[in-house]
Amino acid sequence: MMTIALNANLINALDLAPIQTVVDSLLKQGSIITHEQQLQFAIDYPQAPDDPRELPEIPEVRLWFIRLDARYPWLPFLLDWKAGELTRYTAMLVPHQFHPKDGIQYNPEALEIFVMHKLFALSTWMQQHGIDGNARLKAMTQMFGYEIDNDFFELL
Repeated sequence: MMTIALNANLINALDLAPIQTVVDSLLKQGSIITHEQQLQFAIDYPQAPDDPRELPEIPEVRLWFIRLDARYPWLPFLLDWKAGELTRYTAMLVPHQFHPKDGIQYNPEALEIFVMHKLFALSTWMQQHGIDGNARLKAMTQMFGYEIDNDFFELL
């Protein structure tokens, strides 16, 4: 498991150095596939005691993740889905509401655009790295309630 520690200084400076160091090392070693779904973020961003916002609702934190996604659009490949990292990552990028009973409720149109964007980005990236990805991509889309037909992958 890999954990990237983020603090307010890194987030406010839009500094991707901690993740860039890890990802660049994995790419150089050619070991990126062995780290599939093993990345977590430990985010330490101070909030006032009476601030009810979740981290994805804080503009500075969201902006850092938007920059991260622009640099590494294929990053969901590394995120630890079981620990909720894919869900949190998505919440950083997709408009949503938090409901105490129902959890995260994403804007449906925004989620559909996000899922398709990730499907295209990951498919291309996996092909470039010789990774068989159709089953992985189907599993990812299913996490968000989408069923992708096998015929769709022939278009890619």
